[in-house]
Amino acid sequence: MTQIVSSLAEISDNYKALFVDLWGCVHNGVTAYSEAVAALQAYRASGGIVVLVTNSPKPRAGVAEQLGSFGVPDDAYDTIATSGDSARSAMFNGAVGEKIYFMGEWQRDEGFFQPLEILDNPVDIQRVPLAEAEGIVCCGPFDTMADPAVNRADFLYAKTKGMKLLCANPDIIVDRGDIREWCAGALAKLYTEMGGESLYFGKPHPPIYDLARRRLTAMGASVSDSDILAIGDGPHTDISGAMGENIDSLFITGGLAAAETKTAHQPDEAALTNYLADQQVTPQFAIGKLR
Repeated sequence: MTQIVSSLAEISDNYKALFVDLWGCVHNGVTAYSEAVAALQAYRASGGIVVLVTNSPKPRAGVAEQLGSFGVPDDAYDTIATSGDSARSAMFNGAVGEKIYFMGEWQRDEGFFQPLEILDNPVDIQRVPLAEAEGIVCCGPFDTMADPAVNRADFLYAKTKGMKLLCANPDIIVDRGDIREWCAGALAKLYTEMGGESLYFGKPHPPIYDLARRRLTAMGASVSDSDILAIGDGPHTDISGAMGENIDSLFITGGLAAAETKTAHQPDEAALTNYLADQQVTPQFAIGKLR
């Protein structure tokens, strides 16, 4: 049974570290949520460690820069693990070949192709047209408002050529302010449904959690999974991922599922119960907004 709580402080003493989702929890893609920032600052002040675990295709330096522009201060978190860093490592290890067809917004995603110095022998990644490609790297749609189905023709060609699609952001949708946009996960889902092979590296898949644990270790922290609380608003990313890793979770109902859970300040208990049953996820805790 999922317990509805009034604040993070109500349960945070039971955990040494938090794995915190960003979009929909700490910011809305435009500006920071002040209550969420304050809650994380208070948790860190009490001795807890905050790892931001995000399905952003950006390297962590790019995410940190973006957070600053949104008004999220440095003292609200300790370190960052991104889907982009996990996927970049796989790309430079040759997971989808050397000649790749890139999907995304180059001005936004250029950092994804910056060399990774931690690899001994990275492959020489070359961006080429689809007809010359060995595989696909997808950081997002070309048009975030267009139905993913606009890519069917290209995906059919790629599938017949046996290309793998590396998905740098498994999120299906995201809300930027009041506008809902498609993410790379929607394209990877379509490609898989069409019979293609998609490779995932963000939540809910294990590689990003392994990266988050390595970030903790790099800080000199030894934290067992039972001492970690995952926080997020995505039932099939944040909550399913936490369940798969045997990590407790706090579901933010006022994000992607605000309408379904009838969340104003807090979720409606009956609506939340029905929603979680429909999504087949069981977070330990739920709250309207991170505070």
